[in-house]
Amino acid sequence: MDQRKVIIIGGGITGLATAYYLQKEAKVKQLPIEVKLIEASGRLGGVIRTEKRDGFIIERGPDSIIARKKSAMRLIEEVGLQDKIISNTAGRSYIYARGRLHTMPEGSFMGIPTKVTPFALSGLFSSLGKLRAAGDFILPKDAPKADQSLGAFFRRRLGDEVVDNLIDPLLSGIYAGDIDELSLMALFPNFYEIEQKHRSLVIGLNKSMPKPPKTAKKPGSKKGMFISLSTGLEELVHQVEKRLDEGSVLKERAVKKVEKTGKVYKVHLESGELETADSVVIATDHFHAQHMLSEYPFMEPFKHMPANSVANVAMAFPKSAIEKDIDGTGFLVSRNSDFRITACTWTHKKWPGTSPDDMALLRCYVGKPDDQEAVNLSDDEIIELVLRDLNKTMNITAKPEFTVVTRWSKAMPQYTVGHLERIAKVKSELEKELPGICLAGGSFEGVGIPGCIDQAEAAVAKVLEYLK
Repeated sequence: MDQRKVIIIGGGITGLATAYYLQKEAKVKQLPIEVKLIEASGRLGGVIRTEKRDGFIIERGPDSIIARKKSAMRLIEEVGLQDKIISNTAGRSYIYARGRLHTMPEGSFMGIPTKVTPFALSGLFSSLGKLRAAGDFILPKDAPKADQSLGAFFRRRLGDEVVDNLIDPLLSGIYAGDIDELSLMALFPNFYEIEQKHRSLVIGLNKSMPKPPKTAKKPGSKKGMFISLSTGLEELVHQVEKRLDEGSVLKERAVKKVEKTGKVYKVHLESGELETADSVVIATDHFHAQHMLSEYPFMEPFKHMPANSVANVAMAFPKSAIEKDIDGTGFLVSRNSDFRITACTWTHKKWPGTSPDDMALLRCYVGKPDDQEAVNLSDDEIIELVLRDLNKTMNITAKPEFTVVTRWSKAMPQYTVGHLERIAKVKSELEKELPGICLAGGSFEGVGIPGCIDQAEAAVAKVLEYLK
């Protein structure tokens, strides 16, 4: 192979992992490949950002990685951070609905009940709501469909109350989107397959879910299904960056345009500089990807693909200031409530070790799909609305010792109905018109840290295949 050059645009976790694995493959297989990572801002890591202050470890972006998805664990081990892995405490979780906090019904999987008794005894739903949910046992399976919204699917099986008071708070918390717009097949195709195979979701889940091991543990002591790092998730970013080849990262360089000239790609920077490459991985959000390739009509769908904004507020209090404390790790908020926050994590309970022993760390989220203006309020206004909502359940008697407000503008891509079909079409056209260019990242085929690392690994395989 002659000397080849690959440019990766975007230094979030997708771009970082792509650069790391590509450089590793080149070394192991002794391939003459130069890798260059270009990032518009002055730091790498994208939305992964940790702040350390007065003995607290505060995540300003994602606070966890789902443990069962292995790609993130592989990368953590690659960079020697396995001894820093911690698990969340699987304490009680709550939903605020019908005017008060309710314990999350035991045995619910993504909001779908797998045990009848806890569900039947829950105050989350009216008698009529419970009766309607029981329809899942007798309703026929739906006719096969290419795609549909999560909301339409779950409302048909379980009714509006279960969706609005349980499923929507859970899934909106993950995707910051409107459940009645989000794509079932892009996000949870397994539920569609369960319905098609077993008819009933409840029966199907009970048949297909692995049984948890029977271990006698004290309540609150068992490990949860998420992991983080004891030094904060940004440590992963720093350790991957440290292992990249010297001089292979360009920061504070925004890319204006990517164009094909013969078999070479020209990458035009906003500064006027020009880089050339044999292959390009675009690991940015869909807006920037479309802008860089705006002369290609097949990229047009990304111009119209929505993305929501979110904000979060971390607040530190002495534990003594929280008079009405709650035994649990946090709560989600039903879409029918009068709250403007969407969720609150009691971080000091969910992640022991992130706060001094006598202090409480609460992290609250704002930015419902129908309340995007909340994200643009001033810091003082956001803090005031958060405290107002918290005091409907908690009775906090002091002002926070400090607050950290973080806004992520248009950071949550929305996989609306038909997403998979649109992505497949764009990728097919890309392959035809611009072979050697890959798209990877949260806007395309998987949100969350493991979803982004999966795409990075796939991009590396595709680039190596192309360069052969």
